[in-house]
Amino acid sequence: MIQYIRSVIFIVQMYLAMPIFGLVFAPWALFSRRGAYAACKGYSRYVFWTARWMVGMRCEVRGTPPQGEALIAAKHQSFLDIMMIFTALPAGKFIMKKEILITPIIGQYARRLNCVAVDRGKRGAAIEKMVADVKAGRTEPGQLIIYSQGTRVAPGAKVPYKVGTGVLYEQVSQPCVPVATNVGVLWPKRGMLRKPGVAVVEFLPAIEPGMARGAFMKHLESTVEDRSDALMKEAGFHDDGQSTGD
Repeated sequence: MIQYIRSVIFIVQMYLAMPIFGLVFAPWALFSRRGAYAACKGYSRYVFWTARWMVGMRCEVRGTPPQGEALIAAKHQSFLDIMMIFTALPAGKFIMKKEILITPIIGQYARRLNCVAVDRGKRGAAIEKMVADVKAGRTEPGQLIIYSQGTRVAPGAKVPYKVGTGVLYEQVSQPCVPVATNVGVLWPKRGMLRKPGVAVVEFLPAIEPGMARGAFMKHLESTVEDRSDALMKEAGFHDDGQSTGD
């Protein structure tokens, strides 16, 4: 009960802090993309700090985040891995569902960071637009982050990897850096309880350009899933037979 109360207080103050950071940094972010990055990374670090002393959750980044242009293919379990991956990269930008653009504060900053919005309901058209936007230079050089399963996936759930990651890998001809995580064990996709422990995102060895799409997708999935399973076990997760995500 005490941990649940702490979790509720943590969540409330976290979301109250979001508009404060957004407004304080707005004048800088309006005229400079550096301001938008500073706002988002500053807010994320604030969340990490409060999570540590309010609910006993420590955030840890492992591996070597790329400094140059790269495709980041990550596992997605909760809002926490978004902040951890973004903060670890010098110039990260997300491929995300278009609905996020109308979200207060988050949507405005996503536009300033040149994130790529796609319509998940139109799969073929979404992939074509995503590739076209990247090729046309609508996103500045940096690290393009895609969640290969297309949604948050609860620990233990089995959700297929979507072909869009393979298409991008072929088209951008950049190294692809897989990212594994266990954050969903401590910060679940649903519910208010935040558990104490070490939340990890781990940047894995890069997959160099040139692999065939099918081979690339198999390698990516096995690499990310195997390492995520190990990280979740490290955090105390035991598979309960759950089989689907949303």
